[in-house]
Amino acid sequence: MNNRFDEICRYIEEHLEEPLSVDDLAARAHLSRYHFIRRFQRAHHYTPRQYLIYRRLERAKDLLANSDLPVTEICLAVGFESLGSFSTLFRNVVGWSPSIYRARVWEQRRNPYKFIPGCMRTMFGITSA
Repeated sequence: MNNRFDEICRYIEEHLEEPLSVDDLAARAHLSRYHFIRRFQRAHHYTPRQYLIYRRLERAKDLLANSDLPVTEICLAVGFESLGSFSTLFRNVVGWSPSIYRARVWEQRRNPYKFIPGCMRTMFGITSA
């Protein structure tokens, strides 16, 4: 059974930008919606919907950190249809808006020592701040 769910997870990963429904995923697993949700959650500790959102947000974080695509394009590229709902969900899960997340990641790359606690800089003799 886990092999079946591994295939579903691969399918989700390969089709993040598409509208995916739990009913469609259950059909791919040859299970009823109820049994699919229950067994998927037992195997992965997330409901299929939570897993899909988690993977979409992880992909969005990667695109924000490693590309200069506009936030709207990233929103659509990872399967969200509304910039507002994407931004709200991103903020609720990550703690920052997509734009602030990108700015913080890029700032950390430009000045990595800024984010090291002072006590650690002192202990290891790091003078750049």
